[in-house]
Amino acid sequence: MESPVLTSSIKCGSPKNPWGCPNRETAPSLMTVMDEELAREMDKTEIQMWDDKTVEKPVEICVNDMHDSDTANDLMLAQMLQLQFDEEYEKCLQAEENRMNGTSKVSISFDNYRKIHPGILESDSSSSSNEDMEYDDEDKNEKKKQFSGRGGKSSSGGGRRKRYQSSGSGKNITTKHDAEVCGRKNAKNIEKFPPSFAAGDVGSKELDLKISNNVYNSLKQHSIKEEKLSYRLHEKKEHSTHEQALDPKTRLLLYKLVNAEILDEINGCISTGKEACVFHAFGGKMENTTVPHECAIKVFKTTLNEFKTRDRYIKDDHRFKDRLGKQNPRKTIKLWAEKEMCNLSRMCHAGIRCPQVVLLKKQVLVMSFIGSNQLPAPKLKDVVLTSSQATQAYEQCKEMMCTMYEKCNLIHADLSEYNMLWHENNLYFIDVSQSVEPRHPHALEFLYRDCRNVTSFFEKFGVEVLSAENLFNDVSKLNIPVDCKGIFI
Repeated sequence: MESPVLTSSIKCGSPKNPWGCPNRETAPSLMTVMDEELAREMDKTEIQMWDDKTVEKPVEICVNDMHDSDTANDLMLAQMLQLQFDEEYEKCLQAEENRMNGTSKVSISFDNYRKIHPGILESDSSSSSNEDMEYDDEDKNEKKKQFSGRGGKSSSGGGRRKRYQSSGSGKNITTKHDAEVCGRKNAKNIEKFPPSFAAGDVGSKELDLKISNNVYNSLKQHSIKEEKLSYRLHEKKEHSTHEQALDPKTRLLLYKLVNAEILDEINGCISTGKEACVFHAFGGKMENTTVPHECAIKVFKTTLNEFKTRDRYIKDDHRFKDRLGKQNPRKTIKLWAEKEMCNLSRMCHAGIRCPQVVLLKKQVLVMSFIGSNQLPAPKLKDVVLTSSQATQAYEQCKEMMCTMYEKCNLIHADLSEYNMLWHENNLYFIDVSQSVEPRHPHALEFLYRDCRNVTSFFEKFGVEVLSAENLFNDVSKLNIPVDCKGIFI
């Protein structure tokens, strides 16, 4: 908009003015210049001029047509300035966000700090995105109609939504709550149950099994209970065989043996029984005693619950009956370990194949190891014997029983295939803590029981064995008539 031209007075006829003498005009006053009505009239004049020239009007002029109030131009100017400021602020935020994120997989967003002016629409570059948003809104409205209940829906008996049919399309939408989908998924999940749960190949596509939710939940609860029960039984067994033997005092004894260099290393458990646990160890050195390279450590249990008839074998033994009184179980176990040490020593001196005693510390008995390379010799019940080996084993067993009775003055009292080892085609006797002398009140009863166990075991291999009564007479040299069955009962 052109402002009024203010000219100074120029003398007419001046040779320096080639255009002649200008018209004299009086300069308007300041009040006239600041008059708003004059400004509006001049704006209308310019607008009319633009209309006559058929030229597109500027945005500022078009906005003036839309507002009649005196402050209309100031509001639009403020909005445009705010819009320009917001755009610059958005660009700064976007640049800072890109700088901080970089190529990181974890991105930081400044959406909470962005500003959108309420009266200004987005730029033309985002018009396409607006159209997509409008299209998405239409889809959302369509889905709302679809789930509102007026577009035919079918539900399962349990109140869960099963399938939905859009109004007009006629297509069924299958959801995760569908009975067939849930059935196949449940059948597949059964394979993830613990290995102890025998489920079979229920998740195969060939079978196409479908298991309802009620059945699946029942099977899952049952598998959890069975797993917990197996843990309890396993822990109970472990506690009864290991924890009661290796209590803190017993572990302290083993540590002392290692620190004294009597044993170099203590390895894992070889076997567990009703009265003791046996561990493998590497021998060290002792004064005036040769320690074998491989040793077996027999740790007697410190409770009487596992072997309640223990006192039957020791209270009538003249070697220990004076020392057995109302004592605590730990002292009773010490006597039991000492008794086995004495019996093994007698058998070794008599030439019977059995473990050799190294030392005894309370309820811990260190012996020589029967086996090789940390592999213990198998028990006779676990060995598959040929006919010749079975005959050889029977002859060795009978000879060792006679030698044990005559030279050692002992009866095994618990002889069976569980207490005999087979190593390098030789038979070994173990577990002689319950062995008694012939003068024991129940000695002959124990001897006849041993003969009966040996005879019944070797008969399975087809070996020509003596009857239990004849074997009893050969060992004891009592020559009791076989016809007197009542004596052997």
